[in-house]
Amino acid sequence: MPSAAVPAAARPAADAELVWDPGGALHLGQTLGVLARGAHDPLVRVLSPELVWVVTRTAEGPVSACYSRPGPGPSLRRPVRVRAWGPGAAAFLAEAPRWAGAEDSWAGFEASPAFAALPERLRTARRLHPGLRLPSTGRVLDRAVLSVLEQRVTVREAVAAHRLLVRRHGQPAPGPAPEGMHVPPTAEAWRAVPVWEWHRAGVDGARAATVRRVAERAAALERLGRAPLDAGLHRGLRSVPGLGPWTVAEIVQCTHGDPDSVSVFDFHLAAWVCWFFDRRPGDDRRMLELLEPWRGDRQRVVRLLRASGFRKPSFAPRLHPEDHRHR
Repeated sequence: MPSAAVPAAARPAADAELVWDPGGALHLGQTLGVLARGAHDPLVRVLSPELVWVVTRTAEGPVSACYSRPGPGPSLRRPVRVRAWGPGAAAFLAEAPRWAGAEDSWAGFEASPAFAALPERLRTARRLHPGLRLPSTGRVLDRAVLSVLEQRVTVREAVAAHRLLVRRHGQPAPGPAPEGMHVPPTAEAWRAVPVWEWHRAGVDGARAATVRRVAERAAALERLGRAPLDAGLHRGLRSVPGLGPWTVAEIVQCTHGDPDSVSVFDFHLAAWVCWFFDRRPGDDRRMLELLEPWRGDRQRVVRLLRASGFRKPSFAPRLHPEDHRHR
């Protein structure tokens, strides 16, 4: 039975536990949810706005962690309870608050003239979603693999490939994690994925080769997970062939909570941002021009735009996945 259906009292005792005061509004589902890809993500599962599971790997071993909000009071300001199972439980608790945005502060941005200059819809989005924070996981290998799998394909294709490969080459999550959650593969496991497994997952040779290169440099990349958010971090990631501007932006937004990185060369993002501000489609150059007044906090603006529920008109047919597995 999936643990989502098991009362908390019926779950086995956690190997380690932390109760953390977020020191302000925090929406667990919105903050950690950006790390998930779909309702059945093998690594991050948002079961409700106040119940999120994370499965990862620490230096001490695998861990499953459950974030929840016990006790009375306004839900966005209640203490966060993190229970963890597995050999890496204690080690994970030391970084659990950072995953949920403990190192992210919107105070400076909200007090700035730049925030006051935001379109009313975006300022309203912040007022309605005060608990939205930027997570910082430090897990460069795991995020790099996912971002590479998302290159040049639909979200649906990337999600399916990632889920299949993680379940095939990772290991079942420890403890009472929801059904289908798995510990991500090690760097060695990613390097050992045979050609036919990539083909079965619908991953072309170029992306498979990039994942292997990422895995070969895993030790150096994981050290970057603890590096400061500066130009050196971007240079280090870009030094891996196949990690371009879009991929690096997608990585640091989640591993370092980068408040400024914008995903250029995105199939949809530029058109979406340009339509919001200009009411017409635009390219990356125009998107960056429009976001320039908020340099330093451009990713925050993009997150507020998503939280606002804005949708651009749809004129073109949807991009349909191509299946090359039988060619």
